[in-house]
Order: sequence, then structure tokens, then C-alpha cells
Amino acid sequence: MSMNIFYRLENKLFVNITNACPCNCIFCIRKLTDGMNENESLWLEREPTIDEIKAAFDARHDVHEVEEIVFCGFGEPMERAEDVITLLRYFKKSCNKKIRINTNGLIRLINPDFDISQLAEADSVSISLNADDAEEYNRVTRPRFGKASYEEMLSFAATIKNYTNVTLSIVGVLEPDRIENCRKIAENLGVAFRVR
Repeated sequence: MSMNIFYRLENKLFVNITNACPCNCIFCIRKLTDGMNENESLWLEREPTIDEIKAAFDARHDVHEVEEIVFCGFGEPMERAEDVITLLRYFKKSCNKKIRINTNGLIRLINPDFDISQLAEADSVSISLNADDAEEYNRVTRPRFGKASYEEMLSFAATIKNYTNVTLSIVGVLEPDRIENCRKIAENLGVAFRVR
């Protein structure tokens, strides 16, 4: 266990604030490794406080080198949605960097009272689509919220695009026809699409 709150991959600085996640994806990297590239373990001994995260950010000497700050670690960042907004504002005030939130798009099931219009302060939100229909989505992501999850994720994407830039992403292991179906889903929603 560690307290690796931040990690670098190329020109991006990633923020790892929780290991909690409502999904148990069959392809999740957490099943294969404890970290990313040469980074030490991203399993947190406990969730860091807001003050600890701010202090760790302020202590970094490489923030000026990165192009983007990304909320994405060994958990679903929106499990701590209010904290994400607080930190996003702090990072924006501290440096002039683009900020992205990677999410499974299930925030309204995780925290129904969260005001998603606050996500307008992020430069972009990337949502894990991961499947072209609800049955396949439930098979590969195994969300604790069950059948409602897929439609909620798509509904979230349709709503949040009114506030910020949205990309739907999938893992590259899908069959070509499913990848094309996912591309069409993103196109129909009017959002960007990426195979990761």
C-alpha cells in the first residue's frame, strides 16, 4: 500500500485519489499490475484528504512540464465527486493546465445529489463506454448497480456534453463490428470517440 497520489505518464499528470469503484471490469488494469509503467503502487493505504492532495500537488516541481492534469487512478474519481470539484478549482487556480476527468459515467447512481453542472469547470470528461449494448456492458464491466448502469452512463454523456467536451472511450479488445457500433453511438450522441 502507498500514498502515490500523483503519477506521470509522458506529458500528463494523473491524480489518484481513491481505489473505490462501482465496477469490476474484466479488463481492469488493477487485475494485472499495482501501478502504471515504472510508477510505484497506486493502491492507496487510505484515501488522502483534500489538504494532503493539495500539499502533494504544491510539492511537485514538474507541473509546468505537463500539458494536462487527469483525474484517473486505481479507482473511480467520481466516488469523491465533491472533492474532485474542489481539487479541480485548486489546480486551475494554481496553474494554467487543461484538466480532464476520466469516469465510468455512473455518478448519478453513485451520488444522486451531485450537481453535474459543476463539471463545466473541467476542460473535458472521458467516459468509459466499453460496450455497444447493455448486455455486453454488464458482462464486461460488472457494475454494482446492475441493468440501469448502461442507460445511465449514456444519459450522463448526453447531459454532460452541454457543459464540457465529452469523449466516449472503449478498450481496443472489442471485435471490429462492436467497435464500429460504439463509434456510431458516440456519433449519434454528438460526442468524440476514442479507442484506448
